[in-house]
Amino acid sequence: MVQSLFSREKMSKMMIVFLPILITQLGLFAISFFDTFMSGKFSPIDLAGVAIGTSLWMPIYNGCSGILLAVTPIVAQLFGQRAKPGCIRQAVMQAIYLALIMSALLIILGSLFLDSMLNFMNLEPEVKQIAFQYLIALSFGIVPLFVYTVLRCFIDALGKTSVSMFITIIALPVNVLANYAFIYGKFGLPAYGGIGAGIASSITYWIIMLIAILITAQVDPFSQYGLLRSLPKPSSKEWWNTMKIGLPIGMAIFFESSIFAAVTLFMSSYDTITIASHQAAMNFSSFLYMVPLSFSMALTILVGQEVGANQFKRAREFSLMGVLFAVGFSCISAIILVVFREQVSYLYTNDPEVALLTARFLIFAIFFQLSDALQAPIQGALRGYKDVNVTFFMTLLSYWIIGLPVGYALANYTSFGAFGYWIGLITGLAIGATGLSIRLIIVQRRIRALN
Repeated sequence: MVQSLFSREKMSKMMIVFLPILITQLGLFAISFFDTFMSGKFSPIDLAGVAIGTSLWMPIYNGCSGILLAVTPIVAQLFGQRAKPGCIRQAVMQAIYLALIMSALLIILGSLFLDSMLNFMNLEPEVKQIAFQYLIALSFGIVPLFVYTVLRCFIDALGKTSVSMFITIIALPVNVLANYAFIYGKFGLPAYGGIGAGIASSITYWIIMLIAILITAQVDPFSQYGLLRSLPKPSSKEWWNTMKIGLPIGMAIFFESSIFAAVTLFMSSYDTITIASHQAAMNFSSFLYMVPLSFSMALTILVGQEVGANQFKRAREFSLMGVLFAVGFSCISAIILVVFREQVSYLYTNDPEVALLTARFLIFAIFFQLSDALQAPIQGALRGYKDVNVTFFMTLLSYWIIGLPVGYALANYTSFGAFGYWIGLITGLAIGATGLSIRLIIVQRRIRALN
């Protein structure tokens, strides 16, 4: 069993898919980092405005793009079945139509409610103005971003994740250069401050969409599917098929990403040192999360392809391999955090008091990593099986019904203080990981019984 699980062929296939995804995710993480970092160098008010705008945008973007992630398991299973190119083309093109509809709805809703949402937050007028204009600038990139998301899912589902990596490697310097130009007013442009980060992001989204269109139209094997050569008739049936899988994925991602925004909101009642330490530790945890997240995305592709080919034993083996690799990495990162947490904390600050408290938060990040190492790849494997509804309910239960209330109670009614929110999140993560593990076993046993 061990020899079959860790055969050279399987490990090679896993790494070929996983490593480019990891580099892609780190590149996307770096783009977000540079937006915040470069805005902060312009002025604290611009940093606050971009931070507020990002905190509103990211949960919405993650939820909407999560719906479009349904393209990955759909295309991966069709590819595994050796379906005709026309079937895959139909699925992808209808998803592009869906992306355009979602973009239009999001822009309309933003124009109606954005100002009211920012007024509700009771921000300083300068911060509110920057957040508002940053999001307006960003809105010009929603259409290309969502279309690119569909094209990336199509590319990745064929197992060509190195192409997505190539596009992200191009996008990172483009974004940094555009930030430099529009934030600081270089190359004869006016200095827009934090608003310039939104302009730069929109420009970057248009560029990566155009690159993805060019690649899928001109480069094999993507050109064989004839995307965008003609426009098929819109199909509400195909939209519904995508939504049935994508909506639970999107809602699960929304609940997962918005819980951290909620915790940050609750943390605002603490002093500046506590908030800064919490944000630093959470940022480093998000950085480490790129590894289990990348295994999750790789498993959606690999499991989806094997299920489509009726290779259910190989699908189980890839699932187990991905979880074991993710857990192994988390154990290594836990050891690194135990030994070097003080050094890590000083990467974020020169203030000894902030660094000391950040190091204490990083202890809790260890348990974060171990739970993420289970739940993230298991989620990815379940998506490969197109089993998404239970993941949605488990995310809602573990984060919002258990994690946040437990965290709030511990933070406000015990001596744990701000650490209580982290304990609550860890509790929710652990329960979610346990529930998803049971669900994966049930799904695999059911398929084994039927075959």
